[in-house]
Amino acid sequence: MAHDLLREAIKGLMAKSEITAEEVDYCLMGTVIQEVLTSNIAREASMGAGLPTKMVAHTSTQACISANTCTATGMGLIQTDHCDVVMAGGVEVMSDLPIRFSRPIRKRLLKLGKAKTTQAKLNLLSGLTMADLTPQAPGVAEFSTGEIMGYSADKLAASFGISRVDQDTFAARSHQAAQDATDAGHYKGELIPVMGSKGKMVTVDNGIRPTSVEKLGALKPAFIKPHGTVTAASSSFLTDGASASLITSEEYAKSRGIKYRSLLKDFCFAGCDPKQQLLLGPAHSTAALLKRNNLKMTDIDIIEFHEAFAGQVLSNIAALNSDAWCKENVGMDKVGEMKVDIMNTRGGSLSLGHPFGATGTRLIKTATERLKFEDKKLALVTACAAGGQGVAMLIERVPNY
Repeated sequence: MAHDLLREAIKGLMAKSEITAEEVDYCLMGTVIQEVLTSNIAREASMGAGLPTKMVAHTSTQACISANTCTATGMGLIQTDHCDVVMAGGVEVMSDLPIRFSRPIRKRLLKLGKAKTTQAKLNLLSGLTMADLTPQAPGVAEFSTGEIMGYSADKLAASFGISRVDQDTFAARSHQAAQDATDAGHYKGELIPVMGSKGKMVTVDNGIRPTSVEKLGALKPAFIKPHGTVTAASSSFLTDGASASLITSEEYAKSRGIKYRSLLKDFCFAGCDPKQQLLLGPAHSTAALLKRNNLKMTDIDIIEFHEAFAGQVLSNIAALNSDAWCKENVGMDKVGEMKVDIMNTRGGSLSLGHPFGATGTRLIKTATERLKFEDKKLALVTACAAGGQGVAMLIERVPNY
């Protein structure tokens, strides 16, 4: 279950940390497709991992940026002196989705307890149709528009002139970068081995598939057929995953002699029209973040960008580099070009997978490690989310890490 996976991430984090379980004041965890047996998964997983019961925990959901929301909320709790140490992360188990009965079945099950006789119980079955017996899986379409995100990605890519080859090239790059990073051992210190469903330990991300642009070009469109440009390979795949991180104030870390890894400088969340701009949240939030901090795109050394779709990432890059789009949508001249060569150099959601509630922490952690490895100063983390939302976060390297 999801809380089992999250528990392992928390235990792995605490085993590595100089901070003790007794010091953690608050636990915030994101999840999107809620497991009905653990409605507050942050509480169940943290207690299961051995954190003290006096620690408060709550679960947050904001689609694909749920873990970012937890991080931002944790920053607020620390900045307002409510907490010294906060744990933030998230989890998603896509291999065991909560599939429910239809409403007619649910209503009859609720009445079942009041039925006193066998005949009365059998009468509850009357009027049911075959359609009523069909289970209901979690929705994959936008609730407000009824449109599947893949369709939105395809339309967005078309509107910005992002070609099929552009998307296939970006996807191939993601998988190769993830494989190279894995082979180089960059993820070794971040991953906690867990027992897989087949009775074998899972020690590395298992969705990485390096291949050529030519082979990707042979795949058929996944959403808009037959002329769409988004394929399964240029879309992030669904996977199980959990993440956890510890956040504290700089003063507290120094007072305890704790070696902290990066500074969470600032963040901006943004909303946009889910019908016309569903996946452009990163452009809106990045523009706001840079303006708020008096920064230019050229000041950013490292970018970790959630790869929901290859076309979505490339469309956001095009939007931020367009005078017309920026003036119309964010009220400023063009923000500037996001350079792909400093983006996701260890792979991204296209190659590593996208467990909704956990991805945000992965992005922050990878940005932190890249700042050290590449000897850079500033990193931008950004992601889109269902409902037409986005986040951008600014992370600064700690000189002594």
